[in-house]
Amino acid sequence: MTSLATKNLWIRKQQCPCGDWKCYITYEGDSEEGSVAPESVKEEKISSCRAMIITPYVGMVFKSDDEAFEHYGNFARKNGFSIRKERSRISPQLGVYKRDFVCYRSGFAPVKRKANGEHQRDRKSVRCGCDAKMYLSKEVVDGVSQWFVVQFSNIHNHELLEDDQVRLLPAYRKIHEADQERILLLSKAGFPIHRIVKMLEVEKGIQGGHLPFLERDVRNFVQNRKKIVQENEALLSEKRENDVLELLEVCKAMKEADVEFVYDFTVDENEKVENIAWSYGDSVNANAMFGDVIYFDTSHRSITYGLLFGVWFGIDNCGRTIFFGCVLLQDETPQSFAWALQAFLRFMRGRCPQTILSDLDPGLRDAVRSEFPGTKHVIPVWNIINKVPSWFSLPLGSRYAEFKSEFNALFNIENTEEFELQWSQMISVFGLDSDKHIDLLYSVRASWAQPYVRGYFLARMATTAYSKSIDAFLKGIFTQHTCLRSFFEQVGISANFQRQSHQETQFTNLRTCIPIEEHARSILTPYAFNALQQELSLAMQYATSEMANGSYIIRHFKRLDGEWLVFWLPEDEQIHCSCKEFESSGILCRHALHVLVIKNYFQLPDKYYLSRWRRECSLLVEDENNNQSIIGGEWFQEYQSLAETLFSESSITKDRSDFVRKELTKELNRILNEVRNLPETDEVCNMNVTVLPNS
Repeated sequence: MTSLATKNLWIRKQQCPCGDWKCYITYEGDSEEGSVAPESVKEEKISSCRAMIITPYVGMVFKSDDEAFEHYGNFARKNGFSIRKERSRISPQLGVYKRDFVCYRSGFAPVKRKANGEHQRDRKSVRCGCDAKMYLSKEVVDGVSQWFVVQFSNIHNHELLEDDQVRLLPAYRKIHEADQERILLLSKAGFPIHRIVKMLEVEKGIQGGHLPFLERDVRNFVQNRKKIVQENEALLSEKRENDVLELLEVCKAMKEADVEFVYDFTVDENEKVENIAWSYGDSVNANAMFGDVIYFDTSHRSITYGLLFGVWFGIDNCGRTIFFGCVLLQDETPQSFAWALQAFLRFMRGRCPQTILSDLDPGLRDAVRSEFPGTKHVIPVWNIINKVPSWFSLPLGSRYAEFKSEFNALFNIENTEEFELQWSQMISVFGLDSDKHIDLLYSVRASWAQPYVRGYFLARMATTAYSKSIDAFLKGIFTQHTCLRSFFEQVGISANFQRQSHQETQFTNLRTCIPIEEHARSILTPYAFNALQQELSLAMQYATSEMANGSYIIRHFKRLDGEWLVFWLPEDEQIHCSCKEFESSGILCRHALHVLVIKNYFQLPDKYYLSRWRRECSLLVEDENNNQSIIGGEWFQEYQSLAETLFSESSITKDRSDFVRKELTKELNRILNEVRNLPETDEVCNMNVTVLPNS
């Protein structure tokens, strides 16, 4: 048996016959001695050619047109030809929705004439009218754009090239990014082009003339790159201006097609567009009901355009993220943020939120103070915690873990005096008195430290779960787009999909058998009820001590290091807890619920069921003439109200839901058949029936 000490494992790579520079066939083997395996050693092929490309077919699906082009290009290279992009078609709703890819020899070269009408010198063209092609069409499925192959032909009227010839086609003579960097480095060092090519061949260990590009490609690349570097800033500036103008034109076209669409923009002294914001009619209507708390995300910036992307979000009564609008800003100055907030206020018909959550940004803080003076400003914990490692891990070194523990403890402090004391001790112990980040955090402490923000209404938005839902929405927007127009289209698709999405029916089971729980289940949405149910379950773990003034001290039966003060005013049916959970989330806390239970309350006072968490809360269309929420005629409102009650009652148990589904389908079919049998009249009944998402 061969020992591990003398056994020499080795791997050998051989370039794949497909000709792709990145494609290898890999072998492994072993020998008893020496570092190079002899020819007689048995080899085992452990990986196959990565270019085993599936032949395209009608109905084949791709995530993007770029992915489809890459796949068809790989197929073409393997089969001895190359491809090019032919035609594309655009619609206002989907943007580019048709793509035609054809063989590089498709069509015929046009006859060119000089300005004086004479024929130019004829140059032999490779085009011969080949009919090989792959046509694509885009469809939006569940809010995601997909590309389907609608036509495919692999019939050529010319000879296909061998492997050693196809790699010389212009489409495949590409210099990859790593090679580009190496070429530029050698060029700056003064190496001539032919020496650069030779060095690349030696470094890659391949025969001369077998690079995936030619010497003239290297020469052209170096010359073009020098020119690009000189003109780069001018080109980027021009591209930005053109794309922003195109985005503005798209907004104008959208406004003509949809009167409820809203947008606004600013221009600089040279009449160039600086900032632009937009929103949708459904978002404005949603804000009227759920705009009490908003989150303004400003965490993304476009490097290409130098624009900051901001999005306004909310939360509905089912706990789902709502898109309110977005903005592209030239910079992050208080003036730009102030304009963004002013635009948002105009979009939302002058409605200011109770609370606005945002990132840690002094400029944004100043803008909120000036434009929303009556609005509470909160910086969520996650926006603080995410920055701590990059700010303090390097300066503190091995003491960072200790600092992190001390810093996290600040979020559990109950009063401002204790916070100020602990803060002072922390910066003194770790020597951070002159640290700029510490100064910044302290200057905005009133927006993130719990003793200061406790009691601000947050609608359960300052949570990790909500943060993840924001990240998921933004991830769907920030894909590799080539222009602002496609970015605008993706925002619209994501927002529309979000509005139309419905959660599956949630069956809420009783846990405690307390009458308050059963009553609450019939009023609150499953999302809000689950939160109240959790508090009600934990309420049983607390003990009560009644004070002389009628207030109550609430303590946990195990954790005796904390207590909460609950005030109960029976004449007004008002209850207040020092934890201020109801003021923060709109859901009564376990401490207040405990007092209500021992006071023999079988249902909560109506004031403690906020309208934003109720089942009947829905997104309705606002009639501009009478300012009343209507959908269609009066009879339709009655029908909708009855339907909402029916679905609300049926969602309590699965048996109810199954019964309603069975009986309702049968009854609706009976009514439909009777209606169809009724005689038709010449009288036309105009009805404006709009199906909208509701809870």
